[in-house]
Amino acid sequence: MKTFFILSCLVVLINNSLSKDAAQETVSKHGKLSVQGTQLVNQNGEAVQLKGMSMFWSVWMPKYWNEATVQSIHNACHSNIVRAAMAVEYGGYLTDPTTEMQRVETVIEAAIKNDIYVIADWHDWHAEEHLEQAKGFFEQISKKYGGYPNLIYETYNEPLDIAWSSVVKPYHEEIIKVIRANDPDNVILLGSPHYDQELDQVLADPITGQTNIMYTLHFYSVDTKQWLRDRVQNVMNNGIPIFVSEYGTCAGTGNGTVLADETQLWWDWLDQNQMSYVNWALSDKDEAASVLIADTTPENACQDAYLTESGKLVIPQNKK
Repeated sequence: MKTFFILSCLVVLINNSLSKDAAQETVSKHGKLSVQGTQLVNQNGEAVQLKGMSMFWSVWMPKYWNEATVQSIHNACHSNIVRAAMAVEYGGYLTDPTTEMQRVETVIEAAIKNDIYVIADWHDWHAEEHLEQAKGFFEQISKKYGGYPNLIYETYNEPLDIAWSSVVKPYHEEIIKVIRANDPDNVILLGSPHYDQELDQVLADPITGQTNIMYTLHFYSVDTKQWLRDRVQNVMNNGIPIFVSEYGTCAGTGNGTVLADETQLWWDWLDQNQMSYVNWALSDKDEAASVLIADTTPENACQDAYLTESGKLVIPQNKK
């Protein structure tokens, strides 16, 4: 009996050592992040994994762009990162830059206060058409917040079916220059063609002469399966660092069936590679990708009684 008790305790200890609640893996613990090889690492050069939530488009879900929501994302969503997906088109930054900038800064400041990381995301499908506006946005954000270890930049949400080498890469290089003039070392995330999936194009012609950059992968479990994991594994095996700044448990439309088994295959693969991942989305919109039921307040975000089918999968995963 005593032997069984000792073995049981060892099993518990082993399980606990492998279990990392992202809410406890905060900025005060890990500090300024950097990239070593393909791995995101903390201030001590140790591998670190960020898990958390993306805000929904700022123009369509502004009720959550506040400190109360960010606090819930940390505590109840068990996250150490929030993604501020600022709308550029559709009445967003191009139409009202003052309002959109205020929303992003509110989320950034709330993330700093709540000791978590934050992605300032230029949430645009046509960013190469809005280069000057993007430069202005990242100039302001990097100048004001670049000294904080919390900040991560995402320069282009999801390039469409356009060329990497002649269109997307030059855009990124221009934005990197703007950011690095104010912030020499916080991590920058870079999108690739076809909704951040054509990472083999990046492998063939990566950005050089830069440090602390990673390339974004977006996946949705209904649409993107083992074929995409195989592609990205090959890219990483050849030295390209990857960060999942957006993923969904359903189809890329945000609707349809929630695929728990396929999503788990993705999580298992991500964890094996110690990759970071951010779920789409902190939203109460009536669609499969939302983690919240209708009319959830910021204070109740991610509380068990307010979770959708997707939320009931995602939030427990953030604790592992």
